[in-house]
Amino acid sequence: MSRNARINTLLLLVVVALAVLPLALGMGDHKEEPFTGADAQAETAITELEPDYEPWFSPLYEPPSGEVESALFALQAAIGAGVLAYYFGLRRGRRQGETRAREQAGDAQAHGADAPDAGDRQPSA
Repeated sequence: MSRNARINTLLLLVVVALAVLPLALGMGDHKEEPFTGADAQAETAITELEPDYEPWFSPLYEPPSGEVESALFALQAAIGAGVLAYYFGLRRGRRQGETRAREQAGDAQAHGADAPDAGDRQPSA
C-alpha cells in the first residue's frame, strides 16, 4: 500500500470515528434535541441571559420543520463542495495540460522539429 493510500485510509477512519462515536457513546441523550445547530444553542443562551431580548430582524424564510432545514443545509453544503471540487479540478487539469505542452515542446526540440519562425511564413494575398 502506498503512502498516499495509507494517509487517505487513516483520514477516512478518523472521519467515520468522528461521525459514529457521538452516536455510539450516547452523547446528547439527556437533551430534548441532542444535535441542534449553533443558532438554536445561541438563541437558548441569549434567552437564559436576557429573557426580554428582542431580535433585530427575522429570517426571510422559515422552513416548516427541522428536517427541511437540515435538507436545505445539506444541499447548500453539497453545492459548495461541488463548486470547490470543480475549481480544484479545473486548476489541476490546466496544470497537467501545461506540463504536457512543455513536454511535447521539449520532445519536438530534441528531435529537431522546431516551430517555423515568423520569417518563414508566406505572405497571404
